[in-house]
Parts: sequence; structure tokens; C-alpha cells
Amino acid sequence: MTAMSADFETFTLLAEAIRRACVLEASAAKPGNVHPRASFPDLTFEDFVRSAEAASPVLARAAELGVGRAIFQAIEATRAVASSNTNLGIVLLIAPLSAVPLDQSLRDGIGNVLERLTRDDAVWVYRAIRLAQPGGLGSTDDQDVADEPTGSLHEVMALAADRDGVASQYANEFEWVLNEGLPFLASVGGEFEHCWEAAIIELHLRLLAEHPDTLIARKCGESVAAEASRRARQCLDDLASLPLDSTERARFIDEFDLWLRADGHRRNPGTTADLVAACLFAAIRERVIEEARLASE
Repeated sequence: MTAMSADFETFTLLAEAIRRACVLEASAAKPGNVHPRASFPDLTFEDFVRSAEAASPVLARAAELGVGRAIFQAIEATRAVASSNTNLGIVLLIAPLSAVPLDQSLRDGIGNVLERLTRDDAVWVYRAIRLAQPGGLGSTDDQDVADEPTGSLHEVMALAADRDGVASQYANEFEWVLNEGLPFLASVGGEFEHCWEAAIIELHLRLLAEHPDTLIARKCGESVAAEASRRARQCLDDLASLPLDSTERARFIDEFDLWLRADGHRRNPGTTADLVAACLFAAIRERVIEEARLASE
């Protein structure tokens, strides 16, 4: 195999892993989120599919382009096919993971990728955020995205880590993704092994129960985000002993879903959904999810 063909194979594998992770995340009927049977006034499942197809080839080139430039170009490609912000958090999470060399595990390689991020990466990311126009962003006195950054992307993300779940992953070397989500997906078995949608919903609930959603916090306040986490924990407790196909299980999930969708979808746990997509990419990339098992879904 020539170097050129090897590079193309690497690109193809990464692009497909990214696309598959994004579509899987959007396909699962996670409480409070868009999926094939539930839309928002300005967002549909098809928007997420088109966004995944547009962004994945760009993100697969993150090592070549640089993380910041890849993020900007992925958002630029997304805005050409979707009129609303569909995937800024996903792009921010997957770009550095995609930049880890394939001959290294994500755990072994992500620290080096984060340490090598530059101010130029931060400039590109600030442009991407302004282009995506995410809801509930707010402002800050230090390193606000309306201004030009003065630190590296790693440094400016660390400053936002206490108020943004995506930024926190840059600060903690993707601890929630690699030490919580990835091990859960690697351990999936029993009933879940034959129903990946249920496994993805379970992962979503686990992450939300453990980490209050920062998009909810920005839009509705920290007390509402804490209440969403409390309800996620209660939902997990209610589901623990129920078969996946039981009507009672569906009822508990639907009740939580209805609460999250109230108040004009302002309680949408969008940051948690972004983290789920990153966990799925990590699981596919690390081969803890077999493609054959996913293909049967």
C-alpha cells in the first residue's frame, strides 16, 4: 500500500466513524432532543443528518488542517446545509479526538493534541462560534468570543470549563468521554447489545444525571439544570429493573421527555447530546463497538 493510499484509507475510516457517530446520536430518541420522531421549530432530524455528512470529511482532516481550522471549516460546511446551529458542540469535541494519530489510543494521544493547540486554533474557533451563532451563549469579561483571543485554544477553553461542558473536556483531557462514556459503551451487553438505541438513551441519562447540562444552565439557570439532572437520576432508578420493551419503561422516558420539552424547548440538554456523539465516535474509533453490531440496528 502506498503512502497516498494509506492516507486516503485513514481519512475514509475517520470520516465514516464521525458520520456514523453523529447520525447514531441523532437517531436515538433521547429525552428532550431532536430525533426522527421529534423536531424543534427550527431543527429536524434531517438537519442533523445533513450536518453530519457535511462536517465529517472536514473533521477527518483535523490533524492535517489543525484543530481550530478544521472546526471552522466544519461549521462553514454545516451552515451551507443547515440554517440553524446543529453541531457546534459536536464539532468542538470531535475535532481534537480526530487529530489523535490512529496508531495511538485516544487516552494516550489526546493530551499531546491539547497541549499543542495554539492561539491560531483559538482564533479559528472563535470565528466558528460566531458563525454558528449558538443559543444561550451569553458573554464573559475574559476571552469573550466577540473579541479576539489572546491565549491558546486549550487556555481559553480552560477558562470556560466551569460553565461549559464542552470546554471542560479540553480542560480535563476528555475525562467524561473517555473515562465515563467510553467504558459504558464498551461494557454494553445483555438486552442492550441488541438495542443500541436503548443503550444510547441510557448513556445520555447517565451523563445528564452526573453532569448538569450547561446549555440548560445558560438558558434557564443552574437550579433548572440541577433539577434536570435529578430527574435523569430518578429516571435511571425507575428504569433499572424494567425490560427494554416494557410499556412502563417507555412511560418513564416519555414523562421525562415531556418535562424537558416544556418551556419552549429551553430545557433541551444539548450539551449532553454533544457529549454522547463524542462518546460514540470514541467507541467506534477505538473499536469497542463492532460495526457489524451497529449495522444490524
